[in-house]
Amino acid sequence: MKVSYAEQDHVSYLLRCVQVSRVAKNSGNFPFGAILVDSLGNVLLEQGNIEITENVCTGHAETMLMEAASRVFSKSFLWNCTLYTTVEPCAMCAGSIYWGNVGRVVYGISEQRLAQLTGDDSRNLTLDLPCREVFARGRKPIEVMGPFPEIEEETITVHENYWKQGRLHSL
Repeated sequence: MKVSYAEQDHVSYLLRCVQVSRVAKNSGNFPFGAILVDSLGNVLLEQGNIEITENVCTGHAETMLMEAASRVFSKSFLWNCTLYTTVEPCAMCAGSIYWGNVGRVVYGISEQRLAQLTGDDSRNLTLDLPCREVFARGRKPIEVMGPFPEIEEETITVHENYWKQGRLHSL
């Protein structure tokens, strides 16, 4: 029963993700945010990155959101939900979305665009593995929408002056 939201709805939800990413950044974490929306358009959960403050390597916004969602909602319910996120889910996050059974993912900017923003910053040496490729290896028809150029500037603004580009830092 997945609902087809209008383009402006996607942009609105993605802009909410940008707000969540700002909160994560202001809390001392990496600037990423995700929300879960049900088939009626209700925002069910919001999650920013918690990797730094919680000292957990799997503290990405999407993975943490999926952990919370799986505690509250059934897999059949989640299949009709949409996960919105500022940046295309990494391979780990795509895996959590797959196993959590969310039926649609909508993201603002691509993982490749993120890699351009982060440069050689060792805190985010991204995998060049699009989430569509991760999902294609599975056996569920997860719908993916993105990137959305309409929110690129807002998303990038949160990342400005955050990443130390051009040189590797000690891991």
